[in-house]
Amino acid sequence: MIDVSALRSVPTTTLADLLGRAQVMDIGVRPLWTGAPRVAGPAFTVRCPAGDNLMLHAAIHRAQPGSVVVVESGDLDHALAGGNVCAVAQRRGVAAFVLDGVIRDLGEVRALGFPVFARGVIPIPGAKAAVTPLNERVRCGGVAVDSGDLVVADEEGVVVVPAARLQEILPAARARLDKEAAESLDDWEAAHRTRIDALLRQNGFTG
Repeated sequence: MIDVSALRSVPTTTLADLLGRAQVMDIGVRPLWTGAPRVAGPAFTVRCPAGDNLMLHAAIHRAQPGSVVVVESGDLDHALAGGNVCAVAQRRGVAAFVLDGVIRDLGEVRALGFPVFARGVIPIPGAKAAVTPLNERVRCGGVAVDSGDLVVADEEGVVVVPAARLQEILPAARARLDKEAAESLDDWEAAHRTRIDALLRQNGFTG
């Protein structure tokens, strides 16, 4: 059994090196307040049509503690959530929101210390009318996310670890971090210089 909480000690940079670009959300999905902690948890997936946030509001009462609520929206004109929604999600144990969209009440969310990774802030709320299924595949920040995939987010960005690859990726990440910790900067610099010089020669550089 993999301890999902162990992923909170793994930087997104390490996971990105192992998983590649396809599992890294685009630069627009970013932490909305400075100093947000790294979060990791299984995805609880939601799809909200443009202008509507009903299913995100439904999700906060259904997501299990420790979940990262991941929302496909793409709407930059209407907020998916505000301060009270984030407060209730936090009280119910939701680890974070990762939203392909925007929120409002950023000051309240920052004061709560609730991690939100999204495209920005707007004061206009969405409607609450459109019903869509929960925990189906969504696309957020350009990445396909299935319910139960592991989402890791920090100040560097958001990485999605497919559930089927977790048994492979976590040990590989630990091994990489252990190797980096054991290597001095002098050792790294020497190896780096050797590698870069070899690549330059290989590509015809003679300076």
